[in-house]
Amino acid sequence: MQMTAYIFMLFALLGSLFLGGWTGGAILTGKDERLVFSERGQLFVTLFVLLASGVMLVALVTRNYGFLSVFNHVDNGLELAYVITAFWAGSEGSLLFWEFAMALCAAIFMFTPGYKSLSERTRAYFWVCFFVVNGFFLLMLTCWVNPFHIASPTPRNGHGMNPLLRNPGMIFHPPLLLLGYAMYAIPGCAALAGALSGETRKWMEATRNWSVLSWTMLSAGIILGCWWSYMELGWGGYWAWDPVENASLIPWCTGTAFLHTAIVGRRRNALARTNIVLMAVTFIMCVFGTYLVRSGVVESLHAFDAGGVATPLLLFILFLTIVSFAAAFFAKTGEQRRLGELASREGLLVIVAWTLIALGLVVLLGTMWPVISKLWSAKSVGLDARFYNRVCLPLFALLVLIFSACPWLGWKRGVRDKRGLVAAGAIFLIAGAVFFALGYRLPLALVGAAGSVSCITTALLAMGLLPEARNRHAVGTYAIHLGLGVMALGVAFSGPYQLSVERDAAVGQSFDAGGYTVTVKNVREADGPDMQRLIATLEIKKGDRVLGVVAPERRMYRGYEQAFAEVEVLPSLGNEIFTVLLGQNDDGGVTLKVNVNPLVNWIWIGGVIFCLAPFLILRYRRGATAE
Repeated sequence: MQMTAYIFMLFALLGSLFLGGWTGGAILTGKDERLVFSERGQLFVTLFVLLASGVMLVALVTRNYGFLSVFNHVDNGLELAYVITAFWAGSEGSLLFWEFAMALCAAIFMFTPGYKSLSERTRAYFWVCFFVVNGFFLLMLTCWVNPFHIASPTPRNGHGMNPLLRNPGMIFHPPLLLLGYAMYAIPGCAALAGALSGETRKWMEATRNWSVLSWTMLSAGIILGCWWSYMELGWGGYWAWDPVENASLIPWCTGTAFLHTAIVGRRRNALARTNIVLMAVTFIMCVFGTYLVRSGVVESLHAFDAGGVATPLLLFILFLTIVSFAAAFFAKTGEQRRLGELASREGLLVIVAWTLIALGLVVLLGTMWPVISKLWSAKSVGLDARFYNRVCLPLFALLVLIFSACPWLGWKRGVRDKRGLVAAGAIFLIAGAVFFALGYRLPLALVGAAGSVSCITTALLAMGLLPEARNRHAVGTYAIHLGLGVMALGVAFSGPYQLSVERDAAVGQSFDAGGYTVTVKNVREADGPDMQRLIATLEIKKGDRVLGVVAPERRMYRGYEQAFAEVEVLPSLGNEIFTVLLGQNDDGGVTLKVNVNPLVNWIWIGGVIFCLAPFLILRYRRGATAE
């Protein structure tokens, strides 16, 4: 089976390389009829990748330990749901999933109205760009990160999955993130194709749905990753500015910036080169994310072992960067309209884009600082969360303030709805005063929280007051901003105002945690087939009222020397109680960590709105000229 799957991948690689050359020849000779062969050829490439992926999936479900990747991530006791997630648990499988998703997206794209709206020349350039990208990924899978290595002799049982990955987040977070990365290949290649062919505006319309869906999948992957970190790692937080976390945030920043400049580009026939560069850089940053994960250049809880792909990936990133900027520079954009004033909706959209680009650049430099600092220091210097919080959080606060004002301004200049702008400003001041009176006086948190309330109010008012909000697309846009405001409100309180207490306590003892009384009711042990569990039952009270009972655990999986925490929360839309069992003392007592996290669940509520609202923006009408 391993050899069969590997041959499928080789056929896909050879097919991509041949089709890339064939399509390039069609461009040079002007023989547009060759394009049909390229399109049909991609269907066969997709089929070969699908067959190889199917072999891997069958090997996982049947627990065929003759596959080294199956042996590394599966064992006889692993539940079926996590057996399937082992597909993307390792370096090889995650790249195979990315390649499968990317090839399938390209095959689907050729049947869409948006693709058919492009000229023959632009389509040809698209396939040349795509076959180059696809060929490189297939080269990695057949040379450096082959997912079909043989384990010989075939073991009777596998090594099993890391306990940290045995979480529902593993089912959704990695595939959504990888799907977002893979889908960005479509608008990324289309942007380069438009630059090379001279259709510097049409490609945005043709790939509109792809840009939105890519961003949505990436956003959902990031938010689910935050929830997973919060619930699984036991640190009580959802974002630690880890290098691999940052790797997904960078393309999100540039991709979000593109969504805003594309509005200006489509409406005003402006920013053609900016849009080409932003979309190309977004896909490049997706590839850069896999470089960070697999290169070993930075240390991360999420990183894979370096597998010899660092140099090829880096060279490919440099190649894509040079080609992208050269294509944008030499693109024939035609006459571009001048932008409106800064104090206009058009101007604020550009400011939003530049703010997001600045955020992405700060995160990129901060992530790579241990590598950059080696240029002048023998010892690498890392940047902790305090650096990112000082630099990035003010920029995020600026964004919610801009979104509070933007809908009320005219496209070119001036204010188009004074009632809405006055209401947004008044709500900002009133919310700030109320939060200040309640004792929330940290300047950044105060501005961020008041700005979030203003952003939420603006989104709701805009849906009711603005004539354009009767349009489904506009409602979707304001709903995204509504979700962002709700998330930002949760971040403004749950981060700066989190209270954390660590205590040793025996059974029957109580202690205070931010005004809540925590009582250890009992401590017990439980043995299972694959782990030992230490369970502490805790009663949470506020005054004389019992709020609930939680049972955090400490688990020792067989085959692992490290103990793993299984946190338990007492959920609330106000203060959520987050409990972690750190260990057991010699006298039979336990060491506990209890966090009081204000409004943390607003992040997940806002995240759901944030990720579902984009589906209102998509164009579903059959025969539409745009995706």
